[in-house]
Formats: sequence, structure tokens, C-alpha cells
Amino acid sequence: MKLVSFETTKGPGFGLVQGEQVADLTGAFAGRASSLRGLLAAGLLAEVEAAAKAAPKMPFDSLKLLPVIPDPDKIICIGLNYLDHVAETGRAQTPNPAFFARFPASQVGHGQPLVRPRVSTDFDYEGELALVIGTGGRHIKPEDALRHVAGYSCYNEGSIRDWQRHTTQFTAGKTFASTGGFGPWLVTADEIPDPSKLTLETRLNGQVVQHTTTDLLITPIPQILAYVSAILPLLPGDVIVTGTPGGVGMKRTPPLWMKPGDVAEVEISGIGILRNPVVEEAAA
Repeated sequence: MKLVSFETTKGPGFGLVQGEQVADLTGAFAGRASSLRGLLAAGLLAEVEAAAKAAPKMPFDSLKLLPVIPDPDKIICIGLNYLDHVAETGRAQTPNPAFFARFPASQVGHGQPLVRPRVSTDFDYEGELALVIGTGGRHIKPEDALRHVAGYSCYNEGSIRDWQRHTTQFTAGKTFASTGGFGPWLVTADEIPDPSKLTLETRLNGQVVQHTTTDLLITPIPQILAYVSAILPLLPGDVIVTGTPGGVGMKRTPPLWMKPGDVAEVEISGIGILRNPVVEEAAA
């Protein structure tokens, strides 16, 4: 299944993608789940296809898509998780995964603009595979980890590089408002039984700037979930962004920054294409 979140006049809605249409499930689960995160938390995925049969249908292209999970409890981003990216940054590979947090307001949905902030022009792309937790847990064992995943999506982990370098902590440059793309939808885990067998490609204005396969992750998804869940409980709807490969704009000569008028795309096999235009932050 492909599940989306979208804007309605009453707040976030959610639905099931069916070809060129979306079955609006917002009303079907009223009182039990008010968002896609709520649907996962209530364990209602198994009811989606039956509910969609009677649900009103809307053209996919008519929707203003939101980040797949608009309201996650947490967004955990894994850094330096491909060897070619570690090499291009000049950093040493660490025995445990590096990670940092993003905040929900730093994300936009498929088709919505990524906003280059007025305080910087060093706006970089980072194509990544994202996963969404379906079943929560603490101290998850690697061999059990994939059972906790509801599904997968594309992520552009847009980074403001000069602010990222203000201190040894990455977060300042990693969570500017509306700088990360998340979508277009959640592909449920039953359609991707092995997330290590995917191909990821990032394009800027049609030019391929990153290309990798997810078997090259230094810390694979099961180990990521085991490590993070040892620190704090994972909850349904939590988002984990698994790291970007080499080819980022800051390490090119000259640097290749995203700028207003550009279009950034992240494509992952078995999932689809996340596409976002780039705009300048509006003047105050």
C-alpha cells in the first residue's frame, strides 16, 4: 500500500493511493485515528483497504501533500552512514552511528517548496531512505527490528552547511524551517521485505548528483533500530532517516548549492520520486 498525508480545510488528512486517485480515509477512521501516525499507533493498517472501498476519492494531483508523517514524536537522522560520504567529508568512520534530530516544522511534503533561508546560500541536498516505525519498542533486537517498521519513504535532508559548521553539533544547520522534503508517500513494509536491496538517486535539475544502493549502508537498518531503541523507546510514527551517500554539494568544486528556481528529486526503487522546487525565504 501507498499511504499519504495531505492538507484539508479541517487539518491534516490521510489516504490510500489508488492509481491516479487517493481514497480519503480521514472520515473512515474518525474517532479512532486523526492522522497517519494515529492510524499506525492504533494498529489499524489491516483495515485500510476495506475502508478505502467506500471512501470518497480525490485526484492525487489535486492534493497539497504534507510530510508523510506530519506530527512525529521524533525524527532521528543518521549521519556519515555511507563510506563514500565519510571519505568526502574527511572524517573517520566511527564504531557507532552518528545521529542528530530534526523537528517537524523543518519538513515539507512532495511537491511543496524547499525554502532557502535568507541567512545563507549554502543550501545542500542529501537524498536518503527514510523509515517509519509501525510498532514501538525499547531495546529492539536486530533480528526483530524490521517487524517494527511500518514502511519506507524518500527524504531530502536539506542542510544549511555554514550553520551546520558553527559548532561541532550538526543540529543548527539541519533543521531550518521547510528545508527537508519527505514523501511522496509511505510504501508499506510488506512491499519492501528487504530494504538493503534498494537503489537511491538524487537529481538536481535533472542532473544525477548522488547514486547508491542501500546495501552500502555502514550501519544497516536493523542495527540502527537496535542502537536508537537502547537510548529511548521508539513509538509508532517515529521517523528515522538513514544517511546520505557521497556526492553532496558542499564537497564539489565549486560547491553545488540548491538555489531558488531549482528542482530537487530523490528517487528510490520500489518507492517512487520525491520532487520539490526550491524557493527563497520570503522577506519579513
